[in-house]
Amino acid sequence: MKRFLLTLISFLSLMGAIMAQYSVLSPQSVSEVKIEIGSKITYSIFYQGKPVLINSEVSFEFKQAAPLGFGMEVLRSSAREIKETWTPVLKRKSSILNHCRELTLELKEKEFPRRQMNLVFRVFNDGVAFRTEFIGPDNHHEYVLTNEQTTFNFTADHTCWAADHKDYSSSQENEYFKRTISGITDKMVIGLPMTVKVADDCYAAITEAKITNYAGMTLKPFLSKTGFAVRSQLAPLPGEQVNGGKVRFKFPHQTPWRVIMLASTPGGLVESEIIVNLNEPCAIADPSWIKPGISAWDHWWSGEVKMDNETIRKYIGLAAEMGWPYQIIDWQWYGKFNTPEADITKVAPQLDMPAILAYAKSKNVRCVLWMYWTDVNRADWDKACSLYESWGIAGVKIDFMDREDQEMVNWYHRIVKTAADHHLMVDFHGAYKPDGFSRTYPNLVTREGVLGNEYNKWSLRITPEHLVTLPFTRMLAGPMDFTPGGFLNRTPEKFQNGTPAQVMGTRALQLAQFVVYDSPFMVACDHPDNYKDQEGVEFLKKVKTVWDDTKILNGQIGEFITSARRSGKEWFIGSMTNSETRILEIKLDFLDAGKYKMVAYEDAPDAAINAESVMRSSRTVVKGDLIKIRMAPGGGFAAWLEPVK
Repeated sequence: MKRFLLTLISFLSLMGAIMAQYSVLSPQSVSEVKIEIGSKITYSIFYQGKPVLINSEVSFEFKQAAPLGFGMEVLRSSAREIKETWTPVLKRKSSILNHCRELTLELKEKEFPRRQMNLVFRVFNDGVAFRTEFIGPDNHHEYVLTNEQTTFNFTADHTCWAADHKDYSSSQENEYFKRTISGITDKMVIGLPMTVKVADDCYAAITEAKITNYAGMTLKPFLSKTGFAVRSQLAPLPGEQVNGGKVRFKFPHQTPWRVIMLASTPGGLVESEIIVNLNEPCAIADPSWIKPGISAWDHWWSGEVKMDNETIRKYIGLAAEMGWPYQIIDWQWYGKFNTPEADITKVAPQLDMPAILAYAKSKNVRCVLWMYWTDVNRADWDKACSLYESWGIAGVKIDFMDREDQEMVNWYHRIVKTAADHHLMVDFHGAYKPDGFSRTYPNLVTREGVLGNEYNKWSLRITPEHLVTLPFTRMLAGPMDFTPGGFLNRTPEKFQNGTPAQVMGTRALQLAQFVVYDSPFMVACDHPDNYKDQEGVEFLKKVKTVWDDTKILNGQIGEFITSARRSGKEWFIGSMTNSETRILEIKLDFLDAGKYKMVAYEDAPDAAINAESVMRSSRTVVKGDLIKIRMAPGGGFAAWLEPVK
């Protein structure tokens, strides 16, 4: 690790107190944090010289203990530069650079009880992160944290995109509506990430990373004399009121990283790897058994519930025909769920599981098992995982947790670690947002926590505007199991709820989602009959779920986005628009030298009337070529480019 010189601005005498001020710049002097330690702990963040947050505070409140974070003195400070390149298992890039400057301030209360804490800042070119470490000899007393008062004080009433989860028991499946910071009310429970437009050339997103033995964070409005602010609000422990206990711990302990992502464009936020960089390296000695890919899904969404051998075999056949490695066996495979009698180690009597798994193996398809979280919680999880491993199961999909309190966070970690011991991948539904834990345990291949395609079944909420907002909001935190791939495409005027499930927007839009949305374990939502002999199936056979490079070519939140992804020597392009007709021009300057064959799927001239209408074209392109993307309202564009030998 390269050492760097910490800048100590000054010591000032202010109202009889000594205030210590520090400044840390990112490696390329793009981002900066300034910290003041005195009667309060405050920090300010700047991006390319512009203030993003000012005079923001950090403090903590406890049951049966005085608040912590006031009247602190700096015992010592230390600084270092972190620069490493690492190889992810679940990748958007073949390698990731983790480069930041870190400052650790060792603080102590000036007066009794003279508790100690460390404040650690890491400053990246693409953001600032900080956490608190509770340290000292007091490891015999259990503290109950009732409030973490971390504030985020913006300089003006900026536009933001924020999801109101309404409650702390939530599946976190909500829209990220465009609003102002002042439009956030105390009745709201604002989920993370919250994305903010600070200026035309400055975007920020508040989220968190590395949640370990702690509660998940949401946001509430905060009355500030110097700006427009939000503050942290932790999910309460079960049985506690909102103003009661949030986190129970003994020293030493630490908070998650509080993250402020920064970029000059919305696409820059999408390209950032700051969340995974703030997590620990892979803890699985040999993760080679973790195989990302697309999965078929025999579920209630694309048809009526039919948990029988014939239906499961049909979806396994779809996966085999498409070249997808997985098939999810959904609810009711172990009979009634979420009941005291439910047993996740016993197969429903109408199913012949050995025959199903043998058939899947003959088709080179592996199965993933759905289960309700309370049924998992009652079971001997290690024993169940051992059984699934003996069956040859690839992974589990666990649903309906709908919480992010400390107990549930710890439950997630236990489930994932035990699953890893038995070579099982994990997909959480009814889940809280990602925090980068998949770097440490990459068998956690994806999670929901997103208002996804399934809502087309019963609502009008999956609008084109929502679809092009997600990459710049929820997806900033990590992979999301959106379940794309609906082929019963309808315009808003023709869209209807019900069975079979339709999707709003064009066929090309659904294809583009496989490129734009991050999910190493990508679940295709539709029924086998709806894919048969349909234009676009070829693309679903070709597209990947992990990548060697990711570039966001353009994008505006809630309006449009174009992503380019590389797998080996092939490139894939996905572009999506909102309800506006749109023409975009992109330059293929990311290609290597030589000719490429580009196979593209784009909205047909009548796609604004018939959303299933898509055109396939093929042509030769070279590095630097300009291509025009024409999209109907709620439309898209999807293509793959392969070198011409």
